[in-house]
Amino acid sequence: MATAWRWLGFAVLAMVAVKASRLSLSDASAAKKLAFVKKTVSSHGIVIFSKSYCPYCRRAKAVFKKLKKEPYVLELDQRGDGSEIQDALSEMVGRRAVPQVFIHGKHLGGSDDTVEAYENGTILTLLDIDSTNDL
Repeated sequence: MATAWRWLGFAVLAMVAVKASRLSLSDASAAKKLAFVKKTVSSHGIVIFSKSYCPYCRRAKAVFKKLKKEPYVLELDQRGDGSEIQDALSEMVGRRAVPQVFIHGKHLGGSDDTVEAYENGTILTLLDIDSTNDL
């Protein structure tokens, strides 16, 4: 009987060790994805985290087309790690929904935020566009 309990104890310890290693791997992976998001945002003037089929994402991208500005777009549904990147975005900005738009490293928000910034002129300031000469 003591041998059975000993083996059960070893089995439980082994399961705990495996679970702990999985957690540390997922924590490391999450940290890498967060670092990837931050590097992407800081490396490009305009970044849109998007999904190719999303009508709200198309709406946000249309704003930049009107402004003749080419955003760096990451289509999360076309990446194997898209869900993990979306989780990292959620951790970073508090929203998991797409699109998520960044201008010069500053989080603008989603589709409604982008359209509102376009309509009220805020986006022109963020992009350093002179509305009288540049549009």
